[in-house]
Amino acid sequence: MEHFDASLSTYFKALLGPRDTRVKGWFLLDNYIPTFIFSTIYLLIVWLGPKYMKNRQPLACRRILVVYNLGLTLLSLYMFCELVTGVWEGNYNFFCQGTRSAGEADMKIIRVLWWYYFSKLIEFMDTFFFILRKNNHQITVLHVYHHASMLNIWWFVMNWVPCGHSYFGATLNSFIHVLMYSYYGLSSVPSMRPYLWWKKYITQGQLIQFVLTIIQTTCGVIWPCSFPLGWLYFQIGYMISLITLFTNFYIQTYNKQGSSRRKEHLKDHQNGSLAAANGHTNNFSSLENNVKLRKQRKD
Repeated sequence: MEHFDASLSTYFKALLGPRDTRVKGWFLLDNYIPTFIFSTIYLLIVWLGPKYMKNRQPLACRRILVVYNLGLTLLSLYMFCELVTGVWEGNYNFFCQGTRSAGEADMKIIRVLWWYYFSKLIEFMDTFFFILRKNNHQITVLHVYHHASMLNIWWFVMNWVPCGHSYFGATLNSFIHVLMYSYYGLSSVPSMRPYLWWKKYITQGQLIQFVLTIIQTTCGVIWPCSFPLGWLYFQIGYMISLITLFTNFYIQTYNKQGSSRRKEHLKDHQNGSLAAANGHTNNFSSLENNVKLRKQRKD
């Protein structure tokens, strides 16, 4: 294993140049093998987990979901606040920021971004909860691609460009995750579900995040500094892949839902239902059915 790691390190150095010595000895960063193993285990669980749960009852996981989502909400809030203050203290340049130009502020950014990298390992639990609850429809190509790739990408970021221009996407993503995990935490409580209305806007926020990251990254290409250009080109390509997948998800999820509702509404009128006659009865019935469904639903 040590020989294999040494070979990998030699290959990475030849491809990417020398590593950043400021993260030498940090947990999980010295060699790539643990990150690769975690990612492989994740993909195996994604493949085998639904098969294992196929003939088993779904698990509720309600209490642990509340704790899990609350924990990630607080961690994301901490990272967002620390990144914003670090950028402010280091007087970071929006257009392009090198990795060795802000002294102690750079170290603050590096420490926070390590937590950001580590949070991508914690977030594997998103998928595991889907499997345990048998919500397999939520384990999409987008979901698996995003979770598996982020941990690996950020291992490389932390070893070569752990501060400077790398801050922007992580800062936006941490803010979006505050909204996202607070939503998931509240939705774990059945009595709160009727009051949660902002899920659609979380996806819109994610798309805006990717576009803003592309704009900020492109600035570093147009007005270059000491930040390596290769990383900027890679980030632009990765953001484009996420925009493509998230846009497809948004269209499939929300546009089709709206179209389905319109068809159902038109069908009610075409059938000459009582609802079309008085405008009230069917709405009440629908509300009553929804209440019954919520009472019958088990997480």
